[in-house]
Amino acid sequence: MKLHIKGGRLIDPANDIDRVCDLYVAGGRVVGVGEIPAGFEASRTLDAAGLAVLPGLVDLAARLREPGFEYRATLESEMQAALAGGVTSLVQPPDTDPPLDEPGLVEMLKHRARQLNQAHLYPLGAMTVGLKGEVVTEMAELTEAGCVAFSQADQAVTDTGVLLRTMQYAHTFGYVLWLRPQDPWLARGGVAASGAYASRLGLSGVPVQAETIALNTLFDLQRVSGARLHLCRISSAAGVDLVRQAKREGLPVTCDVSANHVHLTDVDIGYYDSNFRVEPPLRGQRDRDGLRAGLLDGTIDAICSDHTPVDDDGKLLPFAEAEAGATGLELLLSLTIKWAEDAGVPLKQALARVTSEPAGILAAGAPALPPCGRLGVGAPADFCLVDLDARWKVGRDTLLSQSHHTPFHGMVLQGRVKSTVVGGRVVWEAAA
Repeated sequence: MKLHIKGGRLIDPANDIDRVCDLYVAGGRVVGVGEIPAGFEASRTLDAAGLAVLPGLVDLAARLREPGFEYRATLESEMQAALAGGVTSLVQPPDTDPPLDEPGLVEMLKHRARQLNQAHLYPLGAMTVGLKGEVVTEMAELTEAGCVAFSQADQAVTDTGVLLRTMQYAHTFGYVLWLRPQDPWLARGGVAASGAYASRLGLSGVPVQAETIALNTLFDLQRVSGARLHLCRISSAAGVDLVRQAKREGLPVTCDVSANHVHLTDVDIGYYDSNFRVEPPLRGQRDRDGLRAGLLDGTIDAICSDHTPVDDDGKLLPFAEAEAGATGLELLLSLTIKWAEDAGVPLKQALARVTSEPAGILAAGAPALPPCGRLGVGAPADFCLVDLDARWKVGRDTLLSQSHHTPFHGMVLQGRVKSTVVGGRVVWEAAA
């Protein structure tokens, strides 16, 4: 199909574009930006007047709950949620049931995603068998099956000898490790960030040192091994400072933050609202300000949704017993726009944190993948048309995800996707 996207405001951080111009698509790729290619005849024209045309968002953490947790969500429901949020590329953590530690499981997941023919799915392979932190997986076979990098999800490797050997192995063969820095012993049993607020609520705390100790360990082992690391869901100002120092030192490291932590603090928990039970736990205002500063200066490379669907049985419980997680795919774009407005950041710069920057992190582990998060001539035609001024209320009737549990429930946000295109096909359109 040949598409003509007419009269939209094209915002493409990767190519430093922010202007009103037409976009031309053929053969699943962008064939013209601003100027019509010779002999081009559109089979369909999308009127984008008054809308923004953005590269498809790249979400570095989206649990789609297959295999094993289909009662919480399915690929079908969460892919639709992704497209409704303008997300065209998703990274799936390996903590499925069973974990993604065998090539057959990865191939099955990739096959299911191809059958749906919607957003692009990029699985992370389990770094250790069963995510137990004891035996390293067959990374070469998992890479051939389609894994783009390797992770422990939220499961720490407590044996630093295993961790060092894994990092050395990964460096030797060019694999990237995606790790969430959290000391399992300091974090054990914690459900909220340590501090005055958790104490007043009587909730067991997770101290900042659970993150900083883990970061120092990872950086020390990185200096020895040379491995490339991506740090998932940084949550504290002290953690941001350590990452900033590591980058200045020249260590090959990137990191992301969840949209939840960009906007919320521990005080938002209120009176034990389990929708705010997330991992890592929400911290204080000083930490949130440190995270925002890290986004501004480039210490934090990307914002992710940390989409983790939880059903009613897992959420409608006392705070300390509730399951951690929140839906976020449909909120990522609007929350990024909100951060840009709150911080006075140019929209193009803010959008880089959910398009070109996470795309670069993805490419570091899988350089053979088609480029995503950009709209230059020759790039895959993955993009969305967005009404930047539209305001919408987050609720059960406005979310397509099978899970409706989010800390932003009831909030009015700005920016609504009208159409999403993947591979040159219009795969999702908002109801009129």
